[in-house]
Amino acid sequence: MSEPELRRAPVPRRGPLLAALGPGVIWLALAQGSGELIWWPYIVAKYGLGFLFLLVPACLLQWPLNVEIGRYTVLTGESVWQGFVRLSRPFAFGLWLLMAASFLWFGGFATAGGEAMAALTGFPHGWSKAAQKLFWGYVSVAVSFGALLFSRTAYVLIARVMGTVAVVTVAGLALSCMHPRVRASIPSFLDGLVAPSWPAGRAWDSRDATQLLTAVSFAGLGGFWTLFYSSWLREKGAGMAQRMGRITSPITGRPEFIEDSGFAPEDEPELAGKHRGWIRFLWADAGVGVFGNLFTTLATCLLAWALLFPEGKIPTPNTLITLQSDFFAVAWGGFGRAVFLLVATAFLADTWLATVDAVAHTHTEMTRAFWPAARERWGYRRTYYGWLIALTVITCATMASESPSTLILTSAVIGFVGTVTYSAALWLVNYRVVPKLVPAAVAPQRPSAIVLGLVVLVYTALASLYLREVVARWIG
Repeated sequence: MSEPELRRAPVPRRGPLLAALGPGVIWLALAQGSGELIWWPYIVAKYGLGFLFLLVPACLLQWPLNVEIGRYTVLTGESVWQGFVRLSRPFAFGLWLLMAASFLWFGGFATAGGEAMAALTGFPHGWSKAAQKLFWGYVSVAVSFGALLFSRTAYVLIARVMGTVAVVTVAGLALSCMHPRVRASIPSFLDGLVAPSWPAGRAWDSRDATQLLTAVSFAGLGGFWTLFYSSWLREKGAGMAQRMGRITSPITGRPEFIEDSGFAPEDEPELAGKHRGWIRFLWADAGVGVFGNLFTTLATCLLAWALLFPEGKIPTPNTLITLQSDFFAVAWGGFGRAVFLLVATAFLADTWLATVDAVAHTHTEMTRAFWPAARERWGYRRTYYGWLIALTVITCATMASESPSTLILTSAVIGFVGTVTYSAALWLVNYRVVPKLVPAAVAPQRPSAIVLGLVVLVYTALASLYLREVVARWIG
């Protein structure tokens, strides 16, 4: 089955840069629910500055990858998943199944947020800590689902929620790092960014190899989460996506007008200039996410170095949130601890909110791509909300099955395989498929192809090391 041709249309002119930004902020806030709060502080609390030098390169590695993911959407209006379909339908279908498997357990983030709320309130009284955690996890899911259902435009809701969480988190971490005890640790911490220093008396535990590789590879989002950036760009209306329409609530929103196939830039005298404006936007918007994420990760690592490492406090799977509330307790006392737990609840619960929306969009696009009959019988909006309901049910059924850390690591295993696979496919999409679809003036160029190729090689090496550790543990 051949894919529908892209329709020709002029490239919309980009507005003011600040007004165009947005998807990168969502990316930043979503990233704050895993590596920054959990795995990097764990590594620093346990091994001090031994691995800190890996942090900055790990974060920067995602910058060109995000730009390349966004490039396809800006040029065609379609999400990158449609690009994979244009590359190879069997490949896209297999990748979709792999992605679907990796997100069967993302309710673990809501459960982790429930841990913070349970620690803050102690409610419901008389329940065990595990039961309280699940209770608040289900509450956060119910609130998020209701917000998506009744919000006039899902993207606007998510952008506002994630933007608020990002600002509060960055401000809170900055204030916490101003504590004298933390400031005194800054010089040694900065040295550790460039020169690894192994702590005396701390032996390497080979069981932490998977956590370390997860922290390095997913510094930010990583895995299939990174592909969500394309969906947010489409919903924002970046580049040719301005012509694609946007999902609205069936209860409070306008009638839908969602396009299934995209638009190719029309060859015109101003094409090159318009295109450069959108590429600058991509670097700036993706940079907001990457550098904002780098700041928050550095801040949580600094706090772990200053407060947890000297006292030998190492987070366990059941104390990932409550132990780290000591960060804010040191700065602001009991009030600070309460603030941290509220923020932790927000940016773990918002992980579920943004994830369920993006996964529902992906499933909707792929359902309509592979089953034309569904496209003819159901509108985009009806299919999206059907998937939203199904994913919410799956979340509620799986939340109680494992601890949050186990759930996160399970998705990481699949995410490693997916990252290598889709990053290599992305190279083919942008540098083999796209040049056949767009005018030569906006076709991706060789320098960026080389950069993306290097990114693919690094992720391949990391995935190989990760799989070796997994197999060694399985055999052992």
